[in-house]
Amino acid sequence: MSADEHPTQPLPDPSATWILQTDASAPAPRRHRRWPWLVAVLAVAALAVGAWFAGEYIARGIVERTIREQVVQQLDLPADQQIDVDIPGQVLPQLISGRFDQLTISSADVPFGQLSGDVVVHASGVPVRGDAPVDSASAQVTLDQSQLQALLSTVDGFPASTVSLAEPHVEVAMDLQLFALTVPIGVGLTPSASAGQLVLTPDTLKAGDAEVSAEALVDQFGAVARTVVRDWDVCVAQYLPAGITLSGVRVAGQTVVADFDVDGAIVTDAALQQNGTCA
Repeated sequence: MSADEHPTQPLPDPSATWILQTDASAPAPRRHRRWPWLVAVLAVAALAVGAWFAGEYIARGIVERTIREQVVQQLDLPADQQIDVDIPGQVLPQLISGRFDQLTISSADVPFGQLSGDVVVHASGVPVRGDAPVDSASAQVTLDQSQLQALLSTVDGFPASTVSLAEPHVEVAMDLQLFALTVPIGVGLTPSASAGQLVLTPDTLKAGDAEVSAEALVDQFGAVARTVVRDWDVCVAQYLPAGITLSGVRVAGQTVVADFDVDGAIVTDAALQQNGTCA
């Protein structure tokens, strides 16, 4: 067989553009990268949340500052009076709704004329603009021994300088005179509220170290004993707005705690904002 019948074929040129590439050398199909979009969405969400909390922080600061200023102005308190304001929950939604769900205002040593005490006010359904009644409100005033003495010193004939506190009583010391005989009497008074007044009622009587009954004291000292065996009425309305009424009193440890009902209309009714009077 001759070479002419079977000519030798040249080797393929590797550089030729028409040569097919193997599967191994073929480029991978392009994949769409989605994660940058996810990052962008999360970033925008984070900015939105941050803006909300920044707005919440600013709104809360403005609201609390405004409430403090109004309390100082309306109650004629010293400009540096420390007043704590607590508004549970988010402030912005409540501002939008026009009412605060809950509001607590507290301050220590709040002056009431010549008196003072620690005050806590709780309110619910408080109109943001102050143009409608509050749904409900109550207040609590706490007096220590010296503050109670200051209050009781306004009562004629009451031995306020001898007052001490021993739960559940307000204790005082009195002297009973029978001719040349002077008998020191210790009296344990139970505080209560009646018709908006503080009432102190004798509960225990001691002559020296011995307990005596009211009847025995009257039998021995007659009408003189009535200065001891009697209720003491203490008007507190003159120190408070007319829309605030004393509803309960108790001795707790070394303090006297007084509870008050607050008329929700006190926000809008000027008459209820004026100090009450004693009958």
